[in-house]
Amino acid sequence: MKLILFDCDGTLVDSQNLIVSTVEATFAAHGLAAPPRPAVLGIIGLSLEMAIARLLGADAHRADEMAASYRTLFLARRATEPLEPLYPGARDVVTRLSERDDVLLGIVTGKARRGVDAVIGGHELLDRFVTIQTADDAPSKPHPAMVQQAIAETGVEPRDTVVVGDTTFDMEMARAAGAGAIGVGWGYHPPHTLPDAGAETVLSSFHDLPPWLDRRWNVSEATRNIIGEGAA
Repeated sequence: MKLILFDCDGTLVDSQNLIVSTVEATFAAHGLAAPPRPAVLGIIGLSLEMAIARLLGADAHRADEMAASYRTLFLARRATEPLEPLYPGARDVVTRLSERDDVLLGIVTGKARRGVDAVIGGHELLDRFVTIQTADDAPSKPHPAMVQQAIAETGVEPRDTVVVGDTTFDMEMARAAGAGAIGVGWGYHPPHTLPDAGAETVLSSFHDLPPWLDRRWNVSEATRNIIGEGAA
């Protein structure tokens, strides 16, 4: 059995506009100049308090109060704005992979579980994932705990696990847990930074993921059919 763990923001879901606008509103509410957009994109994937602290720099001692403000503003905005969109191909690939008998899917994200339920549930994909690890459950990326907990829940070996993500935090987390690391080029960290952080490859399209995984695992269509028959 293989385990594929997806990051959420920047990998499955394009949430950058909502995140950036909420950071801007949070900083304004506290009388601070908003950080530049590239800086905000650079911290997506970290747990909220750590992300805000990095943006604050010398004012990092204000991270907890500003994180609380961010949560309030974010929930209010989500209630009135369109659901953050899935990236092209995400629904199809996640659905097809979840229907295979040799694969389990999970999520490892810096979002809170409430946020995952809202956005992934809003897209009606929650039931495709057998394990969901969030900032509520573990230290922030790049700490390996989320991957380790997903491995423990599913019983899949680290060598048979891969993390699919858009940030250096995802790649470093995967490597620290002994899992494979697959970068995606459509997210929030520059794609050229991912190999140095441990990415085995950087995909340019969601539809490149299944064939790349099959080559990595040397799984043919005939083998998948045999696995499926054996599991029936």
